Amino acid sequence: MLKGRHLVTPDDLSIEEIFELMELAQDIIKSPDDYSTFCKNKLLGTLFFEPSTRTRLSFEAAMLRLGGSIIGFSESGSSSTAKGESLIDTIRTVGCYSDIIAMRHPQEGSATLARQYSYVPIINAGDGGHYHPTQTLTDLLTILETKGTFGNLNIGLCGDLKFGRTVHSLLKTMNKYKNNKFYLISPEELKIPNYVMKLTFDEGADNFVENERLEEVISELDVLYMTRVQKERFFNEADYVRLKDSYILSPEKLKAAKEDMIILHPLPRVNEIELEVDKDPRAKYFDQARYGMFVRMALIMKLLGVEKNA
Repeated sequence: MLKGRHLVTPDDLSIEEIFELMELAQDIIKSPDDYSTFCKNKLLGTLFFEPSTRTRLSFEAAMLRLGGSIIGFSESGSSSTAKGESLIDTIRTVGCYSDIIAMRHPQEGSATLARQYSYVPIINAGDGGHYHPTQTLTDLLTILETKGTFGNLNIGLCGDLKFGRTVHSLLKTMNKYKNNKFYLISPEELKIPNYVMKLTFDEGADNFVENERLEEVISELDVLYMTRVQKERFFNEADYVRLKDSYILSPEKLKAAKEDMIILHPLPRVNEIELEVDKDPRAKYFDQARYGMFVRMALIMKLLGVEKNA
């Protein structure tokens, strides 16, 4: 069903297709060695025009663990972009050599442009502050593995909700499932943009709450998705100083949280989750990073049309 398709936004996948990906990813988790030759003689092109650790390496690890190979670059300066080559020409060229492309680019809409000219499936690995659909698949697999469901959850999204593409993608996707309520926790300066809200929620929707203080809602949450509050986004340093400590998760703040709440973070973190929190069994962000590799293995297989019974 997904063979030859592109994944650029969360809307490119139906609920049924997401379920298929989750099922395959869970099977890979159980028996990873069974999948070690499924992409033999296949090539993944990794085009990363801006820095990345987890996303790039997890894509590369995913393809290698499927028995495939990798070509690509990890910064635009090491590609012909530095000579003035257009994104369209880069995509067309790499498509001549590879079977599938994962691309990260700082410009919003770049993945939409790439899909129009690519000979092979394009996977959006992040386009500016727009969307990051494979991080969302990673988040979904983590939620499924830990909570066992995508519905009936109170989900807190905390920190930079304005520029956080992972937040935009997760919010849009989780709103497709029944009885989820969202707590949007951020300073006024970093609220979710109106265009994202309009694309996510129907007019008059009552399944979200906007709040500036994590402490006021943490006891309600089943999932807490942390992001970094970025000092450079504030016009007034006094506002940053006033709000920054509200978005640092500490063991003290966790005393009010449910015992089975899970803590997620797309990483990298700076200081928004204290190191002591890592010892808490509710901290799932490094499990989350591991699940990212498995869900990308499943996605690569589906887009290439590689079947387990083939």
